[in-house]
Amino acid sequence: MKNTFLAADFGGGSGRVMAGYIVDGKLQTEELYRFPNRQVRIGNHVYWDFPSLFADMKEGIRRAAQRPDLRVRSIGVDTWGVDFGLVDDYGNLVSLPVCYRDSRTDGLCEAFMQAHDADAHYAEAGVQMMDINTIYQLQAMLREQPKLVEAAKSFLFMPDLFSFYLCGRACCEYTIASTSELLDARSRGWNIPLIQRLGLRPEMFPPIVMPGEKRGRILPEVAAELSLPDDVKVIAVGSHDTQSASFAAPIPVSEASTTAFLSSGTWSLLGVDLPHPILTPEARRAGLSNEGSVNGGVNLLQNITGLWILQRLMTEWEKRGIDCRFEHLLPLAEESETAAVIDVDDPLFANPSSMEAAIAGWCTAHGITPPHGEGETVYCVLNSLARRYARGIADMNRLLPKPVRRLCIIGGGSRNQLLNRLTAHHAQIEVTTGPVEATAIGNILVQAIAMGEIASKNEVKY
Repeated sequence: MKNTFLAADFGGGSGRVMAGYIVDGKLQTEELYRFPNRQVRIGNHVYWDFPSLFADMKEGIRRAAQRPDLRVRSIGVDTWGVDFGLVDDYGNLVSLPVCYRDSRTDGLCEAFMQAHDADAHYAEAGVQMMDINTIYQLQAMLREQPKLVEAAKSFLFMPDLFSFYLCGRACCEYTIASTSELLDARSRGWNIPLIQRLGLRPEMFPPIVMPGEKRGRILPEVAAELSLPDDVKVIAVGSHDTQSASFAAPIPVSEASTTAFLSSGTWSLLGVDLPHPILTPEARRAGLSNEGSVNGGVNLLQNITGLWILQRLMTEWEKRGIDCRFEHLLPLAEESETAAVIDVDDPLFANPSSMEAAIAGWCTAHGITPPHGEGETVYCVLNSLARRYARGIADMNRLLPKPVRRLCIIGGGSRNQLLNRLTAHHAQIEVTTGPVEATAIGNILVQAIAMGEIASKNEVKY
């Protein structure tokens, strides 16, 4: 039997349970179960279907438990950032988690900044200020649903919520907490004065745990339901999927400050691993975040709207019967001669009813000839993304002691060779790629270290 570490990896469009085990010094992974993730509108808000996601996660774990060749030793959960659930005194979910793309926070960031000194706030939080951040979601709840906040004993980010229902311990992992704008970037702890000023109860916010800590042993009733041994541990991994992915990036420690990583998926996360945060007004104006990293330091990074725009286009086209396989679309894009470039970060592209119409409308409003057809539109999106990546690297270079010399693209988007070439061209640096399954690999590596299977990620190939 192979000592097996399970990564429950949740993205905005889908989730999966991956198994990882080390054989002859090589980390091997396999997908046990993949399932859709969806946003559900109920009444005035857009929610995540947490009960279905939790059931799907358990199904993936059950499949591992049923395999005679696998001995499950631990489970780690990673998800997207900022979203959360509230749990009452009895361990019940107070309300379904609301999706960060819900409109309840529109304008709240701007309103907050009008009442606060932006540079002083950034010097504490160190996070790019956006309407979707946890701080503004909680403000929206206080305004619209104060009784739900009153009923909460524990505030838990999405990976902490999944883990709570696996092991029963309420805690918040450092990397996911750092996306909230509620953490003190220097102390790595909750910003209690800010939490109190917002009218929130500090006791709602559980202890911070670091990546590699054992959250606890799996609950007996969950172990029995899934046919697991009762000694399986739930591990706090890099619970923000970006941080699990960056941990897997093949960047030598000696090159960490001069090699950037780009976690390329629905969102594009562009960053450099640093020992200490950069909390200057210049960093704030550049839209940079100091997010917690697996090694306890920070990633200086930018959140960039990534392949979301292309994903929405493909969904739209598929409904019209258009062939949306990449092997069909990318050759069309290669032949494109469009000069259209869009601002991929414009809020217009956050969640339009028609992404194709949004792109055409944006171009027209800015005096640009809109792309025509699938090939031109795909090229427009990828070229715009590549230019945005190049600008992000330039922004970081103005703050770093040494400039970025190489970019390592990881995640599913690393397979998009056209995007990689365009990025290398516009940024004028070397671009390397892989691993594709960086998030799951980083998740599993942290578990293997925590469980004593290996001493460091450098002991294994992957």
